[in-house]
Amino acid sequence: MNELSLGAVDLLIRGGVCLVLLLVASLLLRDHGRVAAARLGAFFAAGTATYAIASAASFHGHMGWWGLPLLMIAAGNNVVFWLFACALFDDGFRLRRRHGAVWLGVVVLGSTCALVLDPEQKRIAAAALTLTAFGFAALAVWQTVADWRADLVEPRRRLRVFIVAASASYIGLNAAANLLGSYDAAPLLTSVIAAGGLAVIAGGVAWSLLGVGPGEALFPAAQAQIPVPPPAIDGGDQRLIVALERAMAVDRIYRQEALTIGDLAERLGIPEYRLRRLINQGLGHRNFNSFLNGHRIAEAKAALADPAQAAVPILTIALDAGFGSLGPFNRAFKAETGVTPTEYRRAPADSGIGEAVSVSARPLSKSA
Repeated sequence: MNELSLGAVDLLIRGGVCLVLLLVASLLLRDHGRVAAARLGAFFAAGTATYAIASAASFHGHMGWWGLPLLMIAAGNNVVFWLFACALFDDGFRLRRRHGAVWLGVVVLGSTCALVLDPEQKRIAAAALTLTAFGFAALAVWQTVADWRADLVEPRRRLRVFIVAASASYIGLNAAANLLGSYDAAPLLTSVIAAGGLAVIAGGVAWSLLGVGPGEALFPAAQAQIPVPPPAIDGGDQRLIVALERAMAVDRIYRQEALTIGDLAERLGIPEYRLRRLINQGLGHRNFNSFLNGHRIAEAKAALADPAQAAVPILTIALDAGFGSLGPFNRAFKAETGVTPTEYRRAPADSGIGEAVSVSARPLSKSA
């Protein structure tokens, strides 16, 4: 295949990728625009579409100052990918100013590398930019696998497997190709191969993000905008809920440090996937660790409000409730109640402190 044909194939594939990704971005904003994870997903899709244009071999050496916005968006897309993984897979994640500062730093580096530096400086800056791509891909992969076992949302579990794994692989391979000089040795062929990889990822992203059924809660806040009745629970699941309630409220199994959903499933004598579905769809919890911490914090709140335990150290209360150390307890307690354990203990009983913030989930004893 001659260079003209390769160039045409390259542009054709990249044009299709752009159309698919821009469609994904627009639908995410339309349907879930109030959710940070969806907004970051739309930004990542648009950034990937921009990268598909800016990285084409046909544009190398032909893009002037008019292409600066494209280069800026494409350069910062690795950071957006990492933030998207954080927001999607961690319900407690919040965007901070420091995240914007990191994105801006990478954008400045990439733009300077492309438009300002002389050839020698450009090679050094390009190597640094490539290493940052490796770094943010690794961070996204870590975010994906760190809490995978505790994730109770089945669509999100499937999404972890494809989007982050495939996208991180692409970023890593593309960065390796840059370091090894593949784009310089065979620019058009390498560009076509890269475009094919982008097409696979774009198709997978569209299927994963947009193929979520109406009863599945990939983006939790979106469910509040369009209420969906909880699925009916049959008699067998109702009996399991009673058994689960007994294990938590009577046996207080949540006190067991490092308790996993597999341990609890074995205790109840049911498959892990069934327990995961029961806690998520039957009780409304999205993360197993948050489910456990809700019970642990409820016990800690009772102990902190008990005058008879006023002299008991907070660390002892945290350990008795099942936390492994004071730091995670303090963070989880404040996230649940809005105050620190010390503030909660010192507050008058009728002050209402600690009751304003709570985790949204259906009560354990109800089947709805």
